[in-house]
Amino acid sequence: MDEELELLVTAVVAADGAAQARAACRALQERVGGRVVETVDCSDEDPGCWSVTVRVTPGERVGSTAAAALSRSVRSLLRALGPGFATGRVSCEPPTAWTVVDDPDLVALLVPGGERLLVEAWTGTGWQPASGDFAPGTPDLPESDAEPEPVDDGTGPRLRLWVDVATDREAGAQWQSRAVASRVTREARLTGVARHATAIRVGFDLGRVDGDPARAVERVVAALGGTGWTPPERTERTVVSGWRRADPPMTGVVAVEVAAEIPSPVPR
Repeated sequence: MDEELELLVTAVVAADGAAQARAACRALQERVGGRVVETVDCSDEDPGCWSVTVRVTPGERVGSTAAAALSRSVRSLLRALGPGFATGRVSCEPPTAWTVVDDPDLVALLVPGGERLLVEAWTGTGWQPASGDFAPGTPDLPESDAEPEPVDDGTGPRLRLWVDVATDREAGAQWQSRAVASRVTREARLTGVARHATAIRVGFDLGRVDGDPARAVERVVAALGGTGWTPPERTERTVVSGWRRADPPMTGVVAVEVAAEIPSPVPR
C-alpha cells in the first residue's frame, strides 16, 4: 500500500457566527499550513458553538504499516501545534487515526474561544472497494439520530448513502463514513446511526440531483471509486448500487450502498 495521507483538524469554538469562528482559527490554519474546508453551526448542542475543520496534506505516503504511519502523522501535527498538545492518547483504526485535545485553556492559546480540537489522519483511498459482492438491503436507522429532513421540492432524485463500518465505537464509525461521503459532497447530512451485530451503519442524505436516477447513482459510484459494485438495480421508486468486502476486516469500512430515491409525481 502506498497512499497519500490527509490530516483534518477540527476546532470547536465559541463564536457569534461562521465568519468569527473562521477568524478565530486563522492562527491554527497558518500553523498547520492548511485550508478551511468546513464550518458548521453546533448551536443546537451548545448555544454559540461552531466547529471549523482545516484540511492538511502533509505529502507523506503510507508504506506497509498503515497504523504506524497514521499515528505518527497525528503526533507530528500535535507537536507542530505547540508545547502541551502531544500528550494525549492517539487511537488508530486504519484507515484513520485520531485524538481529541479537550483542554480549553490549552486550545485557547491557539484558537481564541476554542474549547477542544479533534485531530484526524486518513489514508487517501484506504476504504475503497477492491472486490466483493453486495446484496442491497433495507437500511435500519433510528429516526432519533436523524437531522431535520430538508424541504422536499419534488424535483429530481434524492441521493442516499449508507456505510457499514466494523468498529466498537460510534464516533469511529461516523468519522470513517464521513470520509467516504466527503468524496461525493462536503454537504452530506447525517440521517442516522444503527449498531448491528458485526458493524455500525451510518446513513447520509447527499441531496437532490438532476437527471436520470440510474445515471446519478453511477456518478456517485464513479466518485467513490473501486471495483466490485453491483449494477444499479431499479425498484418501483429507488435505484440502488452497493459493494461489500468479500473478506471483512476486523476494523474499517465493510460495505457501502448508494441509492437514488425517485420523487413521487406531483399531483395535478
